Amino acid sequence: MPSRRKVLAWGAAAAAGAPALAGCGESPGAARLSAETRPRPGGKVRLALWTWVPLQKSVDLWNRTHPDIQVQVQIVPANTSGGYQKMHSALKAGNPPDLAQVEFYALPEFMLVNGLTDLSRYGADKLRKSYVDWQWNQGVFGGRTYAIPQASGPMGLYYRKDLFERWDVEVPGTWDEFRQAARAIKKRGAGARICSFNPSGGSWFSTAVWQRGAHWIRTDPETDTWIVDIDGEQSLDVADYWDGLIREDLVALMPDTQAPWYRDIQTGQLASWLSAQWGDALLRGNAPGTKGKWRVTGLPQWEAGAHASSNYGGSSTAVLQGSRHPVEALEFAHWLNTDPHSIDLLVAAGYGWPAARIDLKKTALGKPDPFFGGQVYNEVFQTSDRNVDTSWQWSPTTTQSFAHIQDGMARAVATGGTLVEALKDAQGKVVDDLRAKGLKARSAR
Repeated sequence: MPSRRKVLAWGAAAAAGAPALAGCGESPGAARLSAETRPRPGGKVRLALWTWVPLQKSVDLWNRTHPDIQVQVQIVPANTSGGYQKMHSALKAGNPPDLAQVEFYALPEFMLVNGLTDLSRYGADKLRKSYVDWQWNQGVFGGRTYAIPQASGPMGLYYRKDLFERWDVEVPGTWDEFRQAARAIKKRGAGARICSFNPSGGSWFSTAVWQRGAHWIRTDPETDTWIVDIDGEQSLDVADYWDGLIREDLVALMPDTQAPWYRDIQTGQLASWLSAQWGDALLRGNAPGTKGKWRVTGLPQWEAGAHASSNYGGSSTAVLQGSRHPVEALEFAHWLNTDPHSIDLLVAAGYGWPAARIDLKKTALGKPDPFFGGQVYNEVFQTSDRNVDTSWQWSPTTTQSFAHIQDGMARAVATGGTLVEALKDAQGKVVDDLRAKGLKARSAR
């Protein structure tokens, strides 16, 4: 079982090291792994997989071609809406599934409670060349591999080409131009808005400050300390920008990917969406009447001519601590995320940008798409993925951090406050959360 004092090594920080996860959280009740847990020759292995991603077709393909290792999918609530609580409860009770969908930002939280299997013991490190480096490193802690990356979410701007042309609005290349386009759409669009702003979208808001060059969490390996910078200058720049859009009534204040939002997407009341590559499937599935009207371009830039991007979401296939079949679980996790047929099935299900190294033109991602007017729109996301700042880090209390930020944003919108105030208020709470786990933490200033 992984030591709770193992060093977090994330992306570019791997070489420098990062603070130890020395919290006081619970340890899982599951038994230690050993070679003795492997089935006898000729026996059939059954693996349980908990996920909210519609990957049943890939699993069915695996089960047809691997009769001795059968995988059963159980759908759990997405991420913070209950899935992770269920996983942590199962770990504590000693009856976790073999495999689980765990987003990149949540991996440190599972490490804090010894919830992940050390896959390096079973040869995982030999597989890393099959994956994009920065995605692979999301599951590497203390030089050991604890999760197999599945997909990420490079950001882009989905926009209605027909509406922009009807209202004579230029597609924005900078955030200043985005504001000007928002004003034009409000004036000419008969109640339409350029996009929505989700007051409860703490995870989405992190992508906005990520693109700006902010780092909410940094690490000081010399002092074994987490450094919190939620209210840094670049983050406040972004908050102030969106405060301005809200103050001018240029954006619709509503949660995205819910029924009212889909209605406004279908009727043209919302002309664009700042989101990740996996958003394509949501548009197709929930706004079929808009087929052919959408296009994709890169995120607006803070400086003209730049190409800065960020990542929204991103998941791994993790083998939870206590699986009796870690070798078989690792074999399945690698196949699921690298087999070309599986990748095509996952792409069709909208799972995100593959973690596997791919030749775009040889996959379903590299084809012209009628929903996007024949555009090979994933070329935009390929460029976006190459321009993500991979030095962004996650802490072992990210779920709580998101909650503080979105509570503050929702309160600001409801009471006439500001997003700037919400970030300043969250700063101290995030430091306190880390310290409550027994970790060293301080504010950046």
